Amino acid sequence: MTKPDTLIIDGHAFSWQRLCDLRRAQLEAWKASQPRQPALFELKDDCRPAPERTAAGRYREPTLFAESPPRRTEAG
Repeated sequence: MTKPDTLIIDGHAFSWQRLCDLRRAQLEAWKASQPRQPALFELKDDCRPAPERTAAGRYREPTLFAESPPRRTEAG
């Protein structure tokens, strides 16, 4: 069975393709009307591991002392 190309809503027939075209045009017009604001500074990629990119991730998996060298103990 093929897909119907006409929708019937409240006794009115609507072309599915025409509705999609109108919606696409509506979205393009909306995007064109939105102002573009340039960045105030150069954007840089976040190269940290995924858990460290958010505060919640840093709280769940703290790594403050993970890469520090082991402490020396003083022999007496």
